[in-house]
Amino acid sequence: QVRLVESGGGLVQAGGSLRLSCAASGIIASNNYMDWYRQAPGKPRELVASITSAGTTNYADSVKGRFTISRDNSKNTLYLQMNSLKPEDTAVYYCKALRSGNNYWGQGTQVTVSS
Repeated sequence: QVRLVESGGGLVQAGGSLRLSCAASGIIASNNYMDWYRQAPGKPRELVASITSAGTTNYADSVKGRFTISRDNSKNTLYLQMNSLKPEDTAVYYCKALRSGNNYWGQGTQVTVSS
């Protein structure tokens, strides 16, 4: 059974940093395409960053140069390092794994950036 558990969210002032973690079980994170999404109130869920099994990364234009997606294969954990945070980054952040054509989601972690 695939399980993804996010952590690391919280309240931070604009310009600050947070690191989100997504602990995976039931899958090997390094073998799968994994993403970070976010959803702000009243808005659709949007893709923030992706990493392939080969380690290729991709970012939304709104976070390029500020966010970094990475993996620790020894811990089977996905990360999202978020720097220079802005109030518009406020959202619930979710990790997602794609395996065998199926999408698996975590429960989300709240990130709130105050101005």
